[in-house]
Amino acid sequence: MILKNFSVVLFVSFLIATATANAENAEITTPAAPTIAASGYILMNHNTGMVLAENNADVKLAPASLTKIMSVYVVFREIANGHLHLDDLVTISQKAWGTPGSRMFVEVGKQVKVEDLLKGVIIQSGNDASVALAEHIAGDEATFAAMMNQHAQRLGMKNSHFEDSNGLPIENHYTTARDLAILTQALVKEFPDYYRWFSQKEFTFNNIVQHNRNQLLSRDATVDGVKTGFTDAAGYCLVASALRNDMRLISVVMGANSPNARANENQNLLNYGFRFFESHKLYQGKTSLAEARIWKGDTKNIPLGLAEDLYASIPRGHYNDLKASVVIDKKITAPVKEGTKLGTVNVTLKDEVIANKDLIALKTVEQGNIIQRLYDSAMIMLEKPDGQ
Repeated sequence: MILKNFSVVLFVSFLIATATANAENAEITTPAAPTIAASGYILMNHNTGMVLAENNADVKLAPASLTKIMSVYVVFREIANGHLHLDDLVTISQKAWGTPGSRMFVEVGKQVKVEDLLKGVIIQSGNDASVALAEHIAGDEATFAAMMNQHAQRLGMKNSHFEDSNGLPIENHYTTARDLAILTQALVKEFPDYYRWFSQKEFTFNNIVQHNRNQLLSRDATVDGVKTGFTDAAGYCLVASALRNDMRLISVVMGANSPNARANENQNLLNYGFRFFESHKLYQGKTSLAEARIWKGDTKNIPLGLAEDLYASIPRGHYNDLKASVVIDKKITAPVKEGTKLGTVNVTLKDEVIANKDLIALKTVEQGNIIQRLYDSAMIMLEKPDGQ
């Protein structure tokens, strides 16, 4: 098995050989997260999914307009799949126009571009725009809600169920702080070009200027989203995201008691995360980390790597305590398709596993000719069993 100095790559890349024994044995002490006045909250590292703080994160709560994060996600997916285009025109129905609550102020019978409606949802929190998009994509809002639930299930949002596209109070409509963080993580990752709209502070439609209700966009230059929400049942809610020094955090606060409180509590969570934690990209995806022997193939070696970049979230100041190990499957035999799992990479901090990723084949290796297969069969028989 050829490893191309893999041990050097693993350890020299992110270990300091001169670290003292005292430093290696030092305990990790991180202050507890601040007390947050909310019905439920969570703070998550975007790249790793590591939760840095939480309380009641799995309690089912009314999401109000945070619902629109899922609505927008569904629309983005439809665009990505080629079923919808930003310049498509949507005819505004009587129902969409008459939807109560926050509005974009679309007019019955008028045609509005999908892009404008999206900005009306994201920036102006328009309930009318949400319904118009839902009807255009699915025919009616109930069918669109079914699409929302399908995506929620696919993303692993285990405690969410949607009944409408805008978050107006309705029975059996709920989500959780954790599920909203998972959703936001997917939205930012999958649609970075569209995500920038969440940082836009105002949008003008029909000669009416409306401002984004996310106060953190004006308070903190590192905050670039995401969405506010309010109903009497839900209280004041905010999903926020910020990027500092290549580390993105997602905070969710649900059920605060005022617009200022939801902004302040999200700011407290973000500041805590950035102050006491750090994130590092350890390995790049789709890049060869090792080569393994492959038997009975049209080539003797197969490159192995990760499907995507590998990040680690750790308490600040403990980068030198990271260690990594690799386990490669034995007796890899052709044919092997690109993407096949052939091992694992484990990253530990003080003997605790903090990241575990599949090591996959980076290319397809077909079976070799009859001579190659017979030769390798003989070589396998001659090899001593493990432990002998």
